[in-house]
Amino acid sequence: MGVKVSMTVNGKQVSSEVEERTLLVTLIREQLRLTGTHVGCDTAQCGACTIAMNGKAVKSCSMLAMQAEGADIMTIEGVAKPDGTLHPMQAAFKENHGLQCGFCTPGMVMNAIDFAKRHPNASEQEVREALDGNLCRCTGYHNIVKSIMAGSKAMAAGK
Repeated sequence: MGVKVSMTVNGKQVSSEVEERTLLVTLIREQLRLTGTHVGCDTAQCGACTIAMNGKAVKSCSMLAMQAEGADIMTIEGVAKPDGTLHPMQAAFKENHGLQCGFCTPGMVMNAIDFAKRHPNASEQEVREALDGNLCRCTGYHNIVKSIMAGSKAMAAGK
């Protein structure tokens, strides 16, 4: 038996019928076909599934879809402007080589945007600590940290 869930995803109202045990990441990827939100571990350890829910970064693999009833969800697909202009954090990741294979990047960017909003003048150490829940198996984090610091400055400057 299914349950109907409704929410706003990337500025659009959506409704779907899901099984009670359906994870939010499953709804996003399989029913809404927004595949930028990745499943990396199924245990909320890697952060590849990070989205923004009501403006706060959350791991969508650790939530049931019905827990997002009425929520405002933003996935990586909704971060850039409608004309394709990258969000300042996305642009910073591009400019500072903050990605390698790209698998972790959507979750990193979503977490970084939330962090930068709450900590506009964070130190390198604070950025590194904020990345605790996001794993990258490729880059060693140096350019990711550099990207987040640059993106945070650009966001604070209103770019």
